[in-house]
Amino acid sequence: MSDKPVILTDQNTGKSVELPIIRGTEGEPTLDIKSVAPELGYFTYDPGYAGTASCTSKITFIDGGKGILRYRGYPIEQLAESSSFLEVAFLLLNGELPNQDEYTEFVNEITYHSMVHEKLNTFISGFHFDAHPMAMMAGVVGSLAAFYHAKLDMNNPVERKLAAMRMIAKMPTLAAACYRHYMGWPSAYPLNNLSYTERFLHMMFSVPAESYKVSPVAAKAFDLLFILHADHEQNASTSTVRLVGSTGANPYACVAAGISALWGPAHGGANEEVLKMLEQIGHVSNVAKFVDKAKDRDDPFRLMGFGHRVYKNYDPRASIIREAAHEVLDELGRSDPLMDLAMELERIALEDEYFIEKKLYPNVDFYSGIIYRALGIPVSMFTVMFAIARTVGWVSQWLEQANNPSRIGRPRQVYTGPAERPYVDIEQR
Repeated sequence: MSDKPVILTDQNTGKSVELPIIRGTEGEPTLDIKSVAPELGYFTYDPGYAGTASCTSKITFIDGGKGILRYRGYPIEQLAESSSFLEVAFLLLNGELPNQDEYTEFVNEITYHSMVHEKLNTFISGFHFDAHPMAMMAGVVGSLAAFYHAKLDMNNPVERKLAAMRMIAKMPTLAAACYRHYMGWPSAYPLNNLSYTERFLHMMFSVPAESYKVSPVAAKAFDLLFILHADHEQNASTSTVRLVGSTGANPYACVAAGISALWGPAHGGANEEVLKMLEQIGHVSNVAKFVDKAKDRDDPFRLMGFGHRVYKNYDPRASIIREAAHEVLDELGRSDPLMDLAMELERIALEDEYFIEKKLYPNVDFYSGIIYRALGIPVSMFTVMFAIARTVGWVSQWLEQANNPSRIGRPRQVYTGPAERPYVDIEQR
């Protein structure tokens, strides 16, 4: 059964236009408004694109009202329980879960491409010693185009796929290199006999003075965190990657742009802000006071890690990561007063009518910072961890767009500046 188009009529001129209804596999029906501007002479106004679909996609589905997140149709809860990050990466890139042979080949391919050109370490050494790791990542990832430009034909789908896999493979190596520069440590190289997350942890924390054994608890936790952060539909950074990609830019430039968008405290930097907030609260006994401050419109204090632009229910990733946070702390034998503080903050917020009415539930950022802290990741590297995982989503979205090219992205605006006025010579101003 097909939907009848919606008729939009301009009461000023009497002109009408038919707006076809587009229906995806799931989700809200969407009006195709392409004909509004040419037929009626109006553009549409949607600040922040809150009600606008910028593309069609087969990768990720979110139902914010019901708290649903699925990758290629698979519920995030099932993938978090049973899958691995590289299996999820294969799924997002290819649309289906791999069989054993496909998975083995994919893992070998990612492992093979984990090395980076030695000159990149020289490039990284040029940053100031205390440069923020996200600043370094944006610059270094963008520079990959200078190292691999001769091996990328943007019109060849095989080479596009290779570039995507190269990005997934090299991001942990680059992230660890930026961290080691930040710490003043010598370079570390990927070990092919380790898994994806084990290899990353070894590059992060191994030192020449002693042997380093990767904690299986830490590797498992990172694998889970990377799965949860792999993709999240058309968020700010993914939309940035797609917008830059629509110009025909190379994937390294696109991902570098995505990294820059992710850096913002309202996006990927939110888990940093959660830790800063918890440290500001300081003690469990202060939670109630700070909850009252958050409810006061005249008080600038805000509870970070609560609420979500899309989810109007409990973030499905938050319930998974909450349990993981407890497991990590228990298995590592560590107690964290910030975890106790976070639990009390969550309890009060979930029982408070103000938060219930506004549907301000804890999101994934609320707990991820606590896990990273327990695993020894400094706050400045939190968003870099996010970037490693989200690279899988970025390149999957980039590939999807490249395989189904559309017009260059070009949002319009409502101009509110001065009307036309004559130039006045400086002596007469």
